[in-house]
Order: sequence, then structure tokens, then C-alpha cells
Amino acid sequence: MPSGTAASCVTVALVQTRCVDSQQANLDKTVQRIADAAAQGADVVCLEELFDGPYPCQSEDHRQFDRAEPIPGPTSRRLAEAAAEHGVVLIASLFERRAPGLYHNTAVVIERDGHLVGTYRKMHIPDDPGYYEKFYFTPGDLGFSAFATTAGRLGVGVCWDQWFPEAARLMALRGAHILFYPTAIGWLVDEKAEFGTSQHAAWETMLRSHAIANGLFVAATNRVGREGQIEFWGASLVCDPNGNILARAPHDEEVTLLVQCDLSQIDVVRTHWPFLRDRRIDAYGGLTQRFLDQPPGESHSRDP
Repeated sequence: MPSGTAASCVTVALVQTRCVDSQQANLDKTVQRIADAAAQGADVVCLEELFDGPYPCQSEDHRQFDRAEPIPGPTSRRLAEAAAEHGVVLIASLFERRAPGLYHNTAVVIERDGHLVGTYRKMHIPDDPGYYEKFYFTPGDLGFSAFATTAGRLGVGVCWDQWFPEAARLMALRGAHILFYPTAIGWLVDEKAEFGTSQHAAWETMLRSHAIANGLFVAATNRVGREGQIEFWGASLVCDPNGNILARAPHDEEVTLLVQCDLSQIDVVRTHWPFLRDRRIDAYGGLTQRFLDQPPGESHSRDP
């Protein structure tokens, strides 16, 4: 299939694993998972967020910066070798050392021949209990893209990005066929009993809504296992353009989820639910504002 065209079925593989302290062990396991997925017919393989080690942001610890690497660097080169050896497009989130004191959570998109198609730096950076990412990561400065690959045009966000409909829309408007979200999301252990069901349901609902509102496929790869006070909930999934969940991984197992995505569905769905046709692009200027504060007595229906 020519780069970026929607002409056939694409087999997506989501690699859902537990992470251990050894970066080398995590990388070796992941490379084997890539090989296994390719042997089962995968065209594109997406890894979980910061797949090569325990999630580093549960506390503000300067020692964690030692884990970061430049791109290209040892880990991205190893992944490029795996992509070329097994003939798959590969998406991976890495702890990028861009310059002294400047770090990003960066996803790389690697083509089947091992060359780097492009990078995406996580734009939305959370700061919540157990997720102190603002201490580590500078917000991305590359915008929202759709990368042309032999597996179609692929939009890539990272974890917290998946909660923002504006980001999904911009990737769709750039021609994405599939949105990929490498993810590290889970329950705070002491909150799971009270909030766990609704938290997971909200996450899944957001992903399905992106698929519906934009008429494309959405895939999220999440890690599993307990790390510190977070129990990562797994449940990696793929949605079709109608928001149907084509496959979902378990909450608590290491699995590689393989799903066929018929990209010809995109045009069919969009002609029946023509949201892109009916968008009022002349009326959305307020979206570029932080909040639409209104002077006293002014109608709240007025768009600036």
C-alpha cells in the first residue's frame, strides 16, 4: 500500500506488558513481542507509554533523568533494527533527552525498513497524584501530525493527550486513518474500590468518542501490573469508526492484541455520519481561548 493511502486492511498489534526495573530486560522482551506480532501478520505495532521501564513520574526524583536518551539513541536504534528485521511499522514512547535540562515524552514512528518517519512530543502534560509529569517533561512543540507510512496515515498522541478532543480532531484533519495512544494509566490503589469502575469507563468512552466524532480507528496500548501506588489497568483496545470496540485486552495480563482494521470503512462511515462535512469552521474561534469570560450583562451565546 502506498504511504498514507487507505486502500486495504491493516493488522494492528498492541503490546501490553508489565515493566521491571531492568531497562535491558524490558527492551529484550518487547523486541521479542514485536517479532511474535510480525510472525502473526502485524503491519503496525504500538508499544505502551515509556515501555522500557517502570513509570518514572510517581514522585519528583532527579535520578530518573538518568534514564532519558537522545533520539536517535540506543533504544530507538534497537527498535529501528527490530522494525527492519521484522518488516513492521513501529510506534514507541521514549523518555527523550533533547538538551541539558530539556526533556520530553516522545513517540517515534519507525517505518518497515527501519528509518525514522517522524516524532511526536507529548503536548498535554499532567500533574496529578502519582503522575507528576510536569516535573519531568516539557510540553511538545511539534504539533499534531498524521505520519504517512506503509500502514496508512497514523496519528499519534501519548496518554493524557487522549482526553482532548481538539487533538484527535486535528490529527483527523491531517488525514489520519488510525489514532494511536501509547498509554500508562491506572488506578490509585486506595481509590480503586470507590472510583475504579467509573474511571475506566470514562477512559474507554473518550477513546470511542474520538473514533465516532472523527470517523476513524482508534487504538490505545496500556501497561499492566502494580508499580508503587498505581495499578495499571491494561485493557488495551481498538475501536472502529463507529466506536465499536473490535478487541480489548484483559486488565491484568501481558498480551499482544492483534486486530484487523479495514480502512475502507472510514469513507463509508463518514458519508453516513458526515461530521467533517457539517462542521461550522466559521464559528469555532472561541476554541483558541482558555475560557470565554463574558463581561457583565453580555449574552453567553455570543462567540467572540
